[in-house]
Amino acid sequence: MADRHDHPGFRRMYDSDELTFGAIFPLESYEGTTPSMDRQVELAQRAEELGFDALWFRDVPLLDPSFGDAGQIYDPWVYLSHIAAHTDEIALATGAIVLPLRHPIHVAKAAASVTNLSDGRLVLGLASGDRPVEYQAFDTDPTARGERFRESVAALRRLWSEEFPEIDSSFGTMDGDVDLVPKPTTGQIPLLITGHARQEEDWIAENGDGWMYYMQSLDDQAATIERWRELTGNEFKPFGQSMYIDLAADPSEPPSRIHQGFRAGREWLIEYISQLDEIGVDHLLFNLKYNERPAGDVMDELATEVFPAIPD
Repeated sequence: MADRHDHPGFRRMYDSDELTFGAIFPLESYEGTTPSMDRQVELAQRAEELGFDALWFRDVPLLDPSFGDAGQIYDPWVYLSHIAAHTDEIALATGAIVLPLRHPIHVAKAAASVTNLSDGRLVLGLASGDRPVEYQAFDTDPTARGERFRESVAALRRLWSEEFPEIDSSFGTMDGDVDLVPKPTTGQIPLLITGHARQEEDWIAENGDGWMYYMQSLDDQAATIERWRELTGNEFKPFGQSMYIDLAADPSEPPSRIHQGFRAGREWLIEYISQLDEIGVDHLLFNLKYNERPAGDVMDELATEVFPAIPD
């Protein structure tokens, strides 16, 4: 495998000595399940100009109102290509492709296509899925998703790296007489495992290029990161965290909990992010759904007032 640290998207997102920041689509606040998706290209370009390191794209094939949201509405591969065509350097990451619901050949071809069309900016986050209605709709056994996930990861690696591979799997058979094109210009595409994806942590450490996890208490997150560093040893494999943020207009407003995150002024947020940096979080991903202020204003304040205040 080509060195992941030479990969343009991975290099933009991860620096072993510096915390980096991303924003997840939709780049807007909204109530209910469905965002408007207005001005997203403009806001994506603004995030890039402000110095955000990554834009994140979700994979939500069906709207399940009981689950709370429909993601960024558009198919992730189509939307990745659209945003790639309107940006230049910012990393493009999936958070996360629901791998067991998709055929690995389709995933491999789509990911290689986006990689090559974006000058190597795609970093592929993968998950096992957590919406039961999707498995029912796709007539896929949810109890087999862990095994399907492992099998798909292995297939992706081989489809990208081997010419005319011989693969015999539950997804189908390739006898060495057909090949996947295009191959990624980056050699391989970095894979980030999201959550546990029904896997043991030692498997994630061995097979993933990084680990994206959810918000926990600082003590619990520190313990999780410590285990991750032990499993990955001397090899740098980044640890990322997502969080919802409602950035208050009053810089001194104290924190209050919201779903998977906080409402707070920037003074507290700077302190909190500094603690995340101290315990070893490498990339912090913001979801702006619950903001009371316009997303552009929030991104401006994060980039100009919050990020520069985080100690090196």
